[in-house]
Amino acid sequence: MKQAARIHHGPRRERGLTLIELLVSLVIGLVLMLAVIGAYLGSVSASGSTQAQSRMNEDAQAALAVLTQHIRMASNNPKQPNYAASTPRNPVFGGTNWAVFGCDSKFTDPAAASISALSCSGAGSDALALSYEADRYNTVASGGNATDCLGQTLPVVTASVSAWSTPTVVPTTVTFTVADNRFYVDAGNLYCKGNGGATPQALVENVEDMQITYGVAPSTASTTLTVAGYMTASDIAAPADPGLAALPIADRWAKVATVRVCLIVRSEKPIAPTSESARYFQCDGSLNTAPPDLRLRRAFSTTVVLRNRIAS
Repeated sequence: MKQAARIHHGPRRERGLTLIELLVSLVIGLVLMLAVIGAYLGSVSASGSTQAQSRMNEDAQAALAVLTQHIRMASNNPKQPNYAASTPRNPVFGGTNWAVFGCDSKFTDPAAASISALSCSGAGSDALALSYEADRYNTVASGGNATDCLGQTLPVVTASVSAWSTPTVVPTTVTFTVADNRFYVDAGNLYCKGNGGATPQALVENVEDMQITYGVAPSTASTTLTVAGYMTASDIAAPADPGLAALPIADRWAKVATVRVCLIVRSEKPIAPTSESARYFQCDGSLNTAPPDLRLRRAFSTTVVLRNRIAS
């Protein structure tokens, strides 16, 4: 009988990755990792830009809503049904309390005693002062009382008018409230100084600039139904129109029928990748090619009719 031949197997050799294969694997993994990181960073950047623009829109809407509300109320002084024909309204406006006044710069002193006492500083964003008869229906009432732009209770004015007391007209003491609100931009915020308190306060953040023009009725017009054109505050102070220039300064501002407001609102933080991408259009329509930093900026504007100056 033949013996089966014994087959001897030597030690088994295991084949691993070569150095070249290892390097190729590392390179492929690195490329994939860079692609994932790039996609993540792009997503974060896009999300941050979207959030910044959304916040800018919210700030602009809040600022324009506040300004629009008060501009619409300017010169409000309704007729009273029980007053004599010689004094049909409360004596809200006089030589020191104008309905509208503005500057092509900051107010020198926003806390001036009256609108007629306001002066312009010659630098900075535009400023706007508005006055109207206020009550608990056209302001945010506090305890049933009328308030200014900061929600502060307005002081009560006492005056004497002629009212009907059947069958005659007799002098009567009445009370009312007058809102005198001054708006301006300072340190990137929209501020208001109301006559309900001594300290101005910021209303909306990230408002960098405010530019205002005024729709003015013709100097010969008896009503403000027609707007001849838009003027700056400086134009009203020194008008080129001889007819308008001949009027007292208070009467020139009484010709204002509409107010056009433009705000430059910026993002809270620098978010633009380059200075070129941070460029923005200003209120006059020109492109600012040298922004001061990498924040996003955008112009928002609206035009408001002073409805209390439109004849019925």
